[in-house]
Amino acid sequence: MPDETEETEEVAGPGSAWTEDLLARARARSAGNIEPPEPVFEPASDVVGRPALVTRADLEDPQDSERQPVSTFGATGETFTVPVVADPSPEEFDLDLPGAGAGARRALIEWGVVIVGALVLAVVVRTFLFGAYYIPSPSMEPTLSVGDRIIVNKVSYRLHDVNRGDLVVFRPTDGASASGVEDLIKRVIALPGETVRLDAGRVIIDGGLLLEPYLTASDITSGMVSVPGCTGSIGEQCTVPADHVFVMGDNRENSRDSRFFGPVPITTITGRAFVRVWPLGGLDRL
Repeated sequence: MPDETEETEEVAGPGSAWTEDLLARARARSAGNIEPPEPVFEPASDVVGRPALVTRADLEDPQDSERQPVSTFGATGETFTVPVVADPSPEEFDLDLPGAGAGARRALIEWGVVIVGALVLAVVVRTFLFGAYYIPSPSMEPTLSVGDRIIVNKVSYRLHDVNRGDLVVFRPTDGASASGVEDLIKRVIALPGETVRLDAGRVIIDGGLLLEPYLTASDITSGMVSVPGCTGSIGEQCTVPADHVFVMGDNRENSRDSRFFGPVPITTITGRAFVRVWPLGGLDRL
């Protein structure tokens, strides 16, 4: 029967030195020897099937002597330092960011584009869409007073026909022109083909009484005699020709209108006044 040593060596096989060292350490512990002898290990190439153990001397870098231990290893509690590779310094990149001068130029260009665009938009709106007008005379009182400012929709009559009661801004013809006035504002009373006449200060359209709640009184209209430009004018009566409208001011006693210069061509109408914006307390639809 083989002894214990032979059986142990047979089991250990090629790693007999490692096995003997392990047994020696175990015997030393069982005998009360707390500090076993310093182990001696064979290189990893001489041990089959097991990883090699490394001592601190194998890994220690003289340049890393001031580093703190980061791990412990082995039965003796010996510590060693794992070399740490310092992070490389970041490379400098040129992000091609504009300088202060370039930023100022860009801001100047952007603001210039915004201002020019706003001016162009304002011109387009004023020319083709809306216009602001100032009331210089009392001919439209009490609806509009001197100094009022209104907004005129220049698109309305491109979408629909002129309606009775509309407040229209138009360019005066030769007979309607007034000194220093480029545009007039009046109310549409009669449409193309309708016959207008006066009866006791009241307006009659094709035989029917025209209700005018915007007047201070319903019987204050007068002065229509031999109106020019009508297709048929007999005394206080006028038949409006095609493509024309008959207009009057709301201040019938102080308004020069179609009663004096005749019907107005629709082609001369700039647009329809739809809101009063000044004074602020008088903001109202027209």
